[in-house]
Amino acid sequence: MDSDARAAYFALFNEIGIISQLSRAKMEASLPDGLVLPHFSVINHLIRVKDGRTPLELATAFQVPKTTMSHTLAGLEKHGLIEMRPNPKDGRSKRAWLTEAGQRFRDGAIAAMGPDFGFLAEVFPPDRVTEILPHLRALREVMDRERDPD
Repeated sequence: MDSDARAAYFALFNEIGIISQLSRAKMEASLPDGLVLPHFSVINHLIRVKDGRTPLELATAFQVPKTTMSHTLAGLEKHGLIEMRPNPKDGRSKRAWLTEAGQRFRDGAIAAMGPDFGFLAEVFPPDRVTEILPHLRALREVMDRERDPD
């Protein structure tokens, strides 16, 4: 890869990283006390992909140590947003299941972002968002496959 192409991919990753940091700060400011973006992200993942995942499956999906994911899941369980149930396949591990409160938490967090989305819409209209989403989704899918070739 030549240096111009390398610079372009670095610039892409750099912009994504900055956007991630800015969006994280906005999102966390709208979450209830005691909850942070990793909590929201796990709930969102369980809704988007399907609940009933083991801590190890979730740790793999988020590329964090299992102990980190176990800590995140304990916080979600403490807030009543998930419940951990025994794994029916082996009885030793557990699986994370959403509660109704977990679903409401996600919906409320998204609704709380309304003012921030409104501000963005003034300078970055919804038709532009709709236009770039397929490209971002395709990039994520390629990177997901590279991360987890199975």
